[in-house]
Amino acid sequence: MSGNVKGPAIFLAQFAGDVAPFNSFNAICKWAASLGYKGVQIPTWDARLFDLAKAAQSKTYCEEIAGIAESHGLAITELSTHLQGQLVAVNPAFDEAFDAFAPAEVHGRPRERQKWAVDQVLMAGKASQHLGLTASVSFTGALAWPYVYPWPQRAPGLIETAFEELARRWKPILNAYDEAGVDIAYEIHPGEDVFDGATFERFLEALKGHKRCTINYDPSHFLLQQLDYLAFIDIYHERISAFHVKDAEFNPTGRQGVYSGYASWIERAGRFRSLGDGQVDFGGIFSKLAQYGYSSWAVLEWECCLKHPEDGAREGAEFIRHHLIRVTDKAFDDFAGGGVDKKLIKRALGLR
Repeated sequence: MSGNVKGPAIFLAQFAGDVAPFNSFNAICKWAASLGYKGVQIPTWDARLFDLAKAAQSKTYCEEIAGIAESHGLAITELSTHLQGQLVAVNPAFDEAFDAFAPAEVHGRPRERQKWAVDQVLMAGKASQHLGLTASVSFTGALAWPYVYPWPQRAPGLIETAFEELARRWKPILNAYDEAGVDIAYEIHPGEDVFDGATFERFLEALKGHKRCTINYDPSHFLLQQLDYLAFIDIYHERISAFHVKDAEFNPTGRQGVYSGYASWIERAGRFRSLGDGQVDFGGIFSKLAQYGYSSWAVLEWECCLKHPEDGAREGAEFIRHHLIRVTDKAFDDFAGGGVDKKLIKRALGLR
């Protein structure tokens, strides 16, 4: 076992805006550092903070961006392509809704939109390489999600075909990331075809175990599905290369449960909360990650139905810092041990 979880870091997507200090990369980095953060995760679709096309073409630009972060004592943890990754695979039922994630010139043109999305994700891989990063975070997109609850009965072969197609679309992208030395850490999330461990295994099998297909671990989505998020780490720790620290709570009633009755976020049985306000056992999570030698970043993703984001960000830095574990290089009972004595061992075992 080696390595310590790094942090605290913060995903900038939910904070970027048109008002200072959230409207430029320099200003938002200064703000994040003032709260005690040590790293920032960048949403590549937000031109107020980052020029993705320029970053893919220019190592000099990437050095400038990294330099801005470093001037505030920050590292860049990962680049995010969540919105673009979503558009790599879209069921036609969601075409109109997801057009909002793409530029106007490809609205109503699913094939052109998909090509745009693939190009975006590929640029993020090159930009990650220029920045010296080893992982990027994204979504898989979804073809089969409308059929998640099998009524009426799903057509035989529908799910298998969906995952074969999902893998066909992602494999060339993963190959390009492999050439760049970068993992794609997929956030396992309802609304994606890969939303739990079983679906991740389907995806990985369709990809023939591609080594760059990894996981952005976010326990909030697992708690809302009532999945054992600690056992998930035991099973998939070798594939976890990124970590979103996000809290949630699940309070079922006689009226609603996991599906939450189309209620608004504030009225749902399952809701996202600021760190420490929900039910996720982060002590257990950080212990598991330390146990398995996870040595990348712990990144706050703030989403809360109640608390103001700036309060959540301020409290989140200290919350993560409190949970970081400096991994020991000693056993607690080393003081009682001694050197190897083969004769003693044989006597203890009754051997000659």
